[in-house]
Amino acid sequence: METKTIRLTMAQALLRYLDRQYVQMDGQETKFFKGIMGIFGHGNVTGIGEALERGGLDLTFIQGKNEQGMVHAAAAFAKQTNRREIFACTTSIGPGALNMVTAAATATVNRIPVLLLPGDNFASRQPDPVLQQLEIGSDYTISANEPLKAVSKYWDRIVRPEQLMKAAAHAMRVLTDPAETGAVTLALPQDVQTEAYDYPLSFFEKRVHYLDRRPPAAEALGRAVELIRGKKKPLIVAGGGVLYGGVESELAAFAEAFGIPVAETQAGKGSLPWDHPLNVGGIGVTGSLAANLLAKDADLVIGIGTRYSDFTTASKSAFSSEGVEFLNVNINAMDAVKLNGYALICDAREGLQALAKALTQAGYAAGYPLQDIAALKQKWDAEVDRLYALKHEGGFVQTEALGIINQTIDPSAVIVCAAGSLPGDLHRLWRSAQPKTYHMEYGFSCMGYEVSGAFGAALAEPERDVYAIVGDGSYLMLHSELVTSLQEGRKITVLLFNNHGYQCIHNLQREHGSDGFGNEFRYRSENGALSGDYMPIDFTAQALSLGAAAYKAASAEALQEALLLAKQERVSTLIEIPVLPGTNSQGYESWWNVGVPEVSPSEKVTAAHAKMKQKTDALKSRDW
Repeated sequence: METKTIRLTMAQALLRYLDRQYVQMDGQETKFFKGIMGIFGHGNVTGIGEALERGGLDLTFIQGKNEQGMVHAAAAFAKQTNRREIFACTTSIGPGALNMVTAAATATVNRIPVLLLPGDNFASRQPDPVLQQLEIGSDYTISANEPLKAVSKYWDRIVRPEQLMKAAAHAMRVLTDPAETGAVTLALPQDVQTEAYDYPLSFFEKRVHYLDRRPPAAEALGRAVELIRGKKKPLIVAGGGVLYGGVESELAAFAEAFGIPVAETQAGKGSLPWDHPLNVGGIGVTGSLAANLLAKDADLVIGIGTRYSDFTTASKSAFSSEGVEFLNVNINAMDAVKLNGYALICDAREGLQALAKALTQAGYAAGYPLQDIAALKQKWDAEVDRLYALKHEGGFVQTEALGIINQTIDPSAVIVCAAGSLPGDLHRLWRSAQPKTYHMEYGFSCMGYEVSGAFGAALAEPERDVYAIVGDGSYLMLHSELVTSLQEGRKITVLLFNNHGYQCIHNLQREHGSDGFGNEFRYRSENGALSGDYMPIDFTAQALSLGAAAYKAASAEALQEALLLAKQERVSTLIEIPVLPGTNSQGYESWWNVGVPEVSPSEKVTAAHAKMKQKTDALKSRDW
């Protein structure tokens, strides 16, 4: 029987294939690829570019302004859609490809699917070395795309057009795997993109990838039930897997059934409404007083969909009760075995439902008096109220500004943040009333994610207001996709906290004995140090020059008015908020191991080292 084929270039075949991929979860089918984000150069414009221009496909093309920024936007889009829809990203060879490395790592660390399609050196080597080619004399097969291997969950180079069929299947395998997803790179040599091949028509048939919920193994479930039954003070740590799995209601039902308090990671914040009686707030370095006090006394930590970063565990110091154990409900085996935990490898919904059924039959209940949890919550709520109302005669306090924003914007609005002191304040203080309204990239805490991420979130949920909450340092590092939001008519509001530099790290320096060096935006003084006056950067003027609306708000009243005015604007808007450096919140019953020099001319530094060593020595007896 003759196989029916169609003659296409490799680039045409790739895009046609992507256009026919779907995912299905809980009976709901979704087209997987929303479109392509790209910046064209000689390495992809006549291949992928031509295929996009004349392909007649249902793939939206979005013109990026910075390769890193557009991949951040694609990752944020996928995160906001719970990994059910994604964008691919294409660049030219060399600098364009390398610019994606940071964002690819950000996606992989956060377990977010993005498909990267960088151009590559000529496979034929006829014009060798082609413009922007990286030449490595010891290994001529290496190109500028090799660095993407380190940050990709799957990497391949298509040096013959027929290789596409196998590579595409493996790319989809990884992109749709909830445990192993992340950045996927298909390096596309410039000449091979334009080579034709007789592809089987079956390659382009609609393909549905079923995201089946994996149940727990019966034996593992039995061990988990017995573990819980022997504990009186369990604490749930809700991670991003709760939101990706859409199991917020199951989490609430489980916690309520057995009287177990719930603490949230940065990725899991919003799993329960902030005012739920059992939601005790953020956990770890940037956690609440209520959650961190409960963590110290917990005899069992039930981690649900969390990767247990050092911020979540306070560098493994948060859980200090003698004999504390960990039960890890996770689809990812690597995460499930962390902290020497009992691994319950399964989908979060399947795991919670199975545990709830078995524990109900066993008549289990946690040993917390509900009034004790209520008292901790009440004390913490009062502390948040205090910080939200804090005033300073020298200027605007950062926590007060966040309080005004929290109380003014719509509860359904999405806030996007990633780096600096703001993630700590938001994790501790922000009151999330609905899931998927708190969009924090804290796996990589990548400066520059915020504006790009807000654009991606706005693409995913155009019916919601989307706010990028960003410091001036992170904004200066990467804000180019603000222009893309204007181009696409997807409004975002940038809330730019101007504290004259990298004040979060400035604070960290001084906390560990430094006098503070190199982290503020100051002019160079006559003595050669960066200790002159603050640089008077006019962020509102810059935003206006790009075509955005802009306001400046240096007081509580002005900020509230600017927020109301910004909501009425029809284009992306920036509100510059000058705040006093150092007016962010501090830690509550938490610690972070950053390492301090053992030897220094400064007695303050060596004293800080001694204090740190005392803490690390106390943790050496733990095998997790």
